[in-house]
Amino acid sequence: MNGYLDFLGGRNGLVGLLVLAALILLVFPLTMGVDQLSLAGRFLSFGFVAAGLVLCWGYGGILSLGQGIFFGIGGYCIAMFLKLEASTPEATAIQTTPGIPDFMDWNRITELPWFWEPFNSLTLTLIAIIVLPALFAYVIGIAMFKRRVSGVYFAIITQALVVILTILLVAQQGYTGGANGITDLRTLKGWDINTDEAMVTLYFVTAFLLLGVILFGKWLLHSKFGRILIAMRDREDRVRFSGYDVANFKAFVFCVAAVFSAIGGAMFTLQEGFMSPTLIGIIPSIEFVIFAAVGGRLSLIGAVYGAMAIGFARIAFAEAYPELWLFLMGAVFIVVVLFLPYGLAGLYEKYAPKVRAFLPSRTARAATSRESTEVRS
Repeated sequence: MNGYLDFLGGRNGLVGLLVLAALILLVFPLTMGVDQLSLAGRFLSFGFVAAGLVLCWGYGGILSLGQGIFFGIGGYCIAMFLKLEASTPEATAIQTTPGIPDFMDWNRITELPWFWEPFNSLTLTLIAIIVLPALFAYVIGIAMFKRRVSGVYFAIITQALVVILTILLVAQQGYTGGANGITDLRTLKGWDINTDEAMVTLYFVTAFLLLGVILFGKWLLHSKFGRILIAMRDREDRVRFSGYDVANFKAFVFCVAAVFSAIGGAMFTLQEGFMSPTLIGIIPSIEFVIFAAVGGRLSLIGAVYGAMAIGFARIAFAEAYPELWLFLMGAVFIVVVLFLPYGLAGLYEKYAPKVRAFLPSRTARAATSRESTEVRS
């Protein structure tokens, strides 16, 4: 039991995980309608990206402004499978070329491109959701970290890659759906994903997967790799002089964060019903960093709270101030960076012990007062 508690970050870590599990598995489903629950599920899908950034940025010291790339890879992979399932020859009989996605037919493509073929298989699609972002992240990581590119330079390069990917997706309209993306996604192996029952089911799948990702992240941080990761963040040169290949360690954690983001992108697409370049551009990539910063860049659980808090706040801001909500989001990020460097998790760590110390003493004083009253009476 002690080993299990240590793995979770002590007794407080276990309590925090149980509270989060109770919130997303019991409280939300019992208190929210289907539409609200589906919205919460989409925000939980952002929690995958935020949790990856905790590992990559908070513990690894690698600030990536390009997590939208990997979120998009996961989203587009599952969207391609769903689109092919919806593009049977019978369903597309009115097209010039039946059996291919409608946007390809509109752009006068007469056969399915070779790189779409693997996405006829759900198994290969699930493998691609894990392998493709990991491979892409490894190539980027090795190219950058071997040359000791880090800090703001790495952040700018990853943001530039997001721009390149977005432009590429929009420009290749016949193969990607262009600015509209891949839409009209209906079924998963014959299962209608647009029904209320499907929305609830997908929410629970997202919640359980997110809890699994958090457990894996905690295991990683409490392993030898986690200790080396923190040492690299604080004293990279000393770790390098000790004989460790810093570039490989950085590339690995960057790959883990990429896979987390891709899983989130896939679950978001299943719940949203489409994937487009607007969901993976510069603004979403920066928002992902805000989620991690608000929740606490050193807390996997806090990152999930940050994603949910900012997600619901963004909806409220956008409805109340449709022209100002981006500025309000930016202001939130600035305030957090300047005054709350460890986010909501930092506030909890700072004030929770004081509250716990205050409550017993208050209870003791109340008990003493009652005893005195009984004696006098």
